[in-house]
Amino acid sequence: MTLADVIRELEAAYPPARAESWDAVGLVCGDPAAPVRRVLFAVDPVGAVVEEALTWGADLVVTHHPLYLRGTTTVAADTPKGRLVHTLIKHDIALYTAHTNADVANPGVSDALARAVGLVGDLVPLRPFPDDPWRGLGRIGDLPEPVTLEEFSARAAAGLPKTAWGIRVAGDPARRVSRVAVSGGAGDSLLGAARAAGVDVFLTADLRHHPASEFVEAGGPALVDAAHWATEWPWLDSAASILHGAGVTVETRVSATVTDAWTRGY
Repeated sequence: MTLADVIRELEAAYPPARAESWDAVGLVCGDPAAPVRRVLFAVDPVGAVVEEALTWGADLVVTHHPLYLRGTTTVAADTPKGRLVHTLIKHDIALYTAHTNADVANPGVSDALARAVGLVGDLVPLRPFPDDPWRGLGRIGDLPEPVTLEEFSARAAAGLPKTAWGIRVAGDPARRVSRVAVSGGAGDSLLGAARAAGVDVFLTADLRHHPASEFVEAGGPALVDAAHWATEWPWLDSAASILHGAGVTVETRVSATVTDAWTRGY
């Protein structure tokens, strides 16, 4: 398979046109005509992931987060990102990003998160596209049976990879929860949608003090706040399965390297 063949399948699942206007998705470096035998999936394009790609012998690294989200004027090797680009090119490793176009896909980032924390049955977007009710940000689903908020939080913690951040919970531990909304990554912008949806709990990442406090005080759903990296990591296996399901004959690997920014909690 060539890099172009692999990209064709990734973009069928995660159309770049569905990415936000501010986003930077697609091929960062690499020759579309180059052969690809091994593909490494990771959340972040950072040094530790590139080292893993080198050790494993990957020809392509697919990440969720972009390397360059804002414009740059240099890829000099004396900068962290420039050094990463130099390393990739020197070893013929391509880098490809699927970010907000993977967030809104069906299935996408939030579908994988929903399954990881125990939601079953059909999942619907928390904020669907007007032209496609099965695509959009976040997902809403149900637990197999009602449980307490404390029990759900414990299940969520067990279903997500461990990080120093762990998970934080806002709400009565004894509250019964059944209908759940989730959103991989930063979910502040979906607090209003979660309230309007009438769910019992909203699980996401990067919630700030004031919006979370005001949300709970106003009687909104309970909140579960997990590490950003942890809420997006379950998608990697889903993305890898997209290639296998499309008949792409490459070996895939999901990086288990924890690249969350927070490394220690006290």
